[in-house]
Amino acid sequence: MGYGYAGKILRLNLSNRSVSTIDTAQYEEWVGGHGLGSAIFWDLCQDKTVSGFDPRNVITIMAGPMAGTLAPGSTRCEMQGIGPQGYPIEWFTRSSFGGRFAPQLKYAGWDGVVIEGKADAPVWINVINDHVTIEDARGLWGLGTRKTQEEIWARVTGNRLNDWQAVGDAYTTQKPAVLCIGQAGEHLSRIATVMHDGGFAAGQGGFGGAWGAKNLKAISVRGTGGIKVADSKALIDTWLWHKTNFQFNVDNPRNEAPIVNFTDYWIINQSPGAVPIAPIWEPCRPKGCQGCPVACSRRMASGLANEAHCFTTNWPYLGIIPPGTQPTWMTPGEWAGGLAEPTDIHGLAKARYRTTDLLNDYGINVYDVFFADVYFYILFLMDAIGPGKAINCDLPFDKWGTEEYKAAYLKMIAYREGVGDDLAEGLERAAERWGRRKDDLESGLLPYPHWGYSEHNDPRAGVDQEYATILGDRDSNDHSFDLPTHGIPRVASISKTEPVISAERLVGILSQKVLPLQGDPLMFDYSDAGLYSASRAKTIAWGRRYARFWKDSVGYCDLLWPNFFNANAPDFSGYTPEGEARFFNAVTGKNISFVDGMEIGRRTWNLDRAVWVLQGRHRDMEVFAPYVYQVPSTRINHFPVYENGQWRYANVAGRALDKDRFEEWKAKYYELEGWDKITGWPTRSTLEPLGLGKVADELQRRGKLGG
Repeated sequence: MGYGYAGKILRLNLSNRSVSTIDTAQYEEWVGGHGLGSAIFWDLCQDKTVSGFDPRNVITIMAGPMAGTLAPGSTRCEMQGIGPQGYPIEWFTRSSFGGRFAPQLKYAGWDGVVIEGKADAPVWINVINDHVTIEDARGLWGLGTRKTQEEIWARVTGNRLNDWQAVGDAYTTQKPAVLCIGQAGEHLSRIATVMHDGGFAAGQGGFGGAWGAKNLKAISVRGTGGIKVADSKALIDTWLWHKTNFQFNVDNPRNEAPIVNFTDYWIINQSPGAVPIAPIWEPCRPKGCQGCPVACSRRMASGLANEAHCFTTNWPYLGIIPPGTQPTWMTPGEWAGGLAEPTDIHGLAKARYRTTDLLNDYGINVYDVFFADVYFYILFLMDAIGPGKAINCDLPFDKWGTEEYKAAYLKMIAYREGVGDDLAEGLERAAERWGRRKDDLESGLLPYPHWGYSEHNDPRAGVDQEYATILGDRDSNDHSFDLPTHGIPRVASISKTEPVISAERLVGILSQKVLPLQGDPLMFDYSDAGLYSASRAKTIAWGRRYARFWKDSVGYCDLLWPNFFNANAPDFSGYTPEGEARFFNAVTGKNISFVDGMEIGRRTWNLDRAVWVLQGRHRDMEVFAPYVYQVPSTRINHFPVYENGQWRYANVAGRALDKDRFEEWKAKYYELEGWDKITGWPTRSTLEPLGLGKVADELQRRGKLGG
């Protein structure tokens, strides 16, 4: 196997407790990460329609070729399999996480891990270089994710953390990198996460519950090897090119935020330690994933909420709303921006950060927790929930928003106590149990537009993430376009300043960088007409292909890649599309272009589509919840729009999607992808040129090949 790879994949069968290997070279054409995972899942999961809790579910954990090198933002690790969170079908899905697990895995000599079967009793996996053992986890079962990691660190190192230790004929100071589940996963929650270190999580998909169903508590890896790089000089030169031209520069006046503690300004300047959406209230330092110079997270002097960021750090602030007033729906980003500097923030911070840690210790997906929290409070104000009410619940709603309330709320979910048993199924399934799902999806009280996942952004505004989700398997959580197109005018709106770049200039940069679909500015028109255009189909297709290869397979971080706009560059032009291939080729010794990578991404996107088709996907299912078409959005959302021959940023509030026009748009998208416009199924003429002839054969054998 070539540069950037360890050369083998660890295969575990928990049912018979066997350990074997797969030669990575067998799947080299898929490059790494997601591509490897999809291809291996296709080959090894014989019945792709089983539940995520079924022992026949195959879970893959794959690193990319860049993990463990100096390439910035490149250590993401991809987890795939059938995810129990999906509704009404548990789709084949993915999640990813940062930290240091992927580098340690490769230093131990492995490019990935495949998990099959189910252990007859709780186990954890101990990987020390080539030595792999399946250990008894009964002493760990019942522990939270932090205690679990501490216990494994102690067992593996003999309580000698931060000290030189002999491992075979090598030495290391590194403690093991551990992936594990908390109590939520043990209780088969569909919203359970798999945690790593303090705050890195495979959140969406419900993989924590899938691990619990396999009686798998943790995987620990410790490696003393390294990863060979093809051209170390080219890698260093590219790293210096990136640092000099694009990284945060404290002397650049553009990097000075107009408001103190204005966390959203990270969108503009990518300053270190800024992604936790909470104010800095005590000494701390930036903390990044291994090898990343950007260091977007923090380590606090108190040790609270270390490495947690984004939504997990701002959900606990929910509750600052004065008691008795009704919260309105806001996406996580909107919520964070609104809390840039509330007057009592410092007094509340410690309690909120303890709540963040409790959430991660139980191993619960913050997105469902957030939306269920607001949903519960509204139901409480409607007199629909409480002791003896339609939804019988003894939570102390008079203390809603307090640390005491949130602790009771999280414990209820983690242990499936009372209505926590419903919430552990995910909020949409819970609403169905309570007989509220249909009406609340009609009104928008339940903002779950697709597949059992909450909104990420308002599906009636920017649409890119939500279109990608309804065509995919889970909340796409893809910030390729919304960071520049929504983030820049949003920062200006909150800070009451002029946007740092005009809409016309921004769209001009974007439209020139989206190879091979460049040259169409209307791909970034968020006017009413722009939501249903053939150009919008290209936007979504580009995003899916880019994500499947450069992010999910190579391992580039969603927050740093792609980089269209960059405030540190004199002309605002970021390092996409040049940077992706420069780093990749320096590490692997290959000679692919940016467009070559996009084509591999298209291939992987089609393979994933084929799995969903086998699971039951049809065009008729790719429909948003009714409120998306019936209830106009009331939220302030600014995006570039092209009207009367001019570009400008405009607030797109007040609109709902037009269902008929969206259906027409789907046909445009399917045609662009080469899928059947009636069924949405891939065709043989699309699959075979991508080298997916065997996939076409299988779809045909099942009567699900597009015509």
